[in-house]
Amino acid sequence: MKLATIRTADGATRAVRVDDDRLVGLGAADVGELLAAPGWRERAAADGPTHERAGAVYAPVVPQPSKIVCVGLNYRNHILEMGRDLPEYPTLFAKYAETLIGAGDDIVLPPETAAFDWECELAVIVGAPVRRARGAAAEEAIAGFAVLNDVTCRDWQFRTREWLQGKTWEATTPLGPYLVTPDELPGGVRPKVAISTVLDGETVQRDNTGDLLFDPVDLVEYVSTMITLRPGDVIATGTPGGVGHARKPPRYLRAGQSLVTTVDGLGSCVNRIVAGTDAATRAF
Repeated sequence: MKLATIRTADGATRAVRVDDDRLVGLGAADVGELLAAPGWRERAAADGPTHERAGAVYAPVVPQPSKIVCVGLNYRNHILEMGRDLPEYPTLFAKYAETLIGAGDDIVLPPETAAFDWECELAVIVGAPVRRARGAAAEEAIAGFAVLNDVTCRDWQFRTREWLQGKTWEATTPLGPYLVTPDELPGGVRPKVAISTVLDGETVQRDNTGDLLFDPVDLVEYVSTMITLRPGDVIATGTPGGVGHARKPPRYLRAGQSLVTTVDGLGSCVNRIVAGTDAATRAF
């Protein structure tokens, strides 16, 4: 199944199932609310009111997750291009829900950064509350996957040894266009699919999610050891090589550019980079 959160004409949102050229209403305000309901899989598969898919505007597939846990340094080639050793444990940091945008929304370039970088990622969407999950329980907790780009302010990220301040800028992280359940993907809960970033028509990242050092099941096990994962929570699994910061010379995003993030079988986020216009911003 493909599940999405779409925006309606009155400014609200609605959870839908995406069936070829039509959308099926699921009686929930968004996918996060749907996943929190008992028996969500049966509810998502049931018949409901239908609408044309053409012209649908996608919100973040889960607009308000309770947690967005991100993994750094999880593809071998990216670790090597950043000049680091292969990690023994996942490198974790967090984002907040305010960072999330829809698959077609504009990415806001903050005026405070001169090093705005791309990072295509496979996102895991949690579908059940789990703590200290292992094996089959961790697999069952994975509702599905979505496309994410962990757009990063590198100059802020490396101000200190902690990365959060470069990673959690508002309206910078597309998540969507929909959640795809594991049964639709080669590899299931450990998908093996191509992932890429295209910038203004040029492919700048391309890899396969089968090359993850810590796969989605590993990450559900690891993160749930520390804290309860809840329906709608997001785990961003890390980016492959090809980021702008590692190029010589470095290359960064500029206003007016188009960023296309694709994971085979999950669709694409197609976003324009726009200059931030918040009058309240100030330099630090």
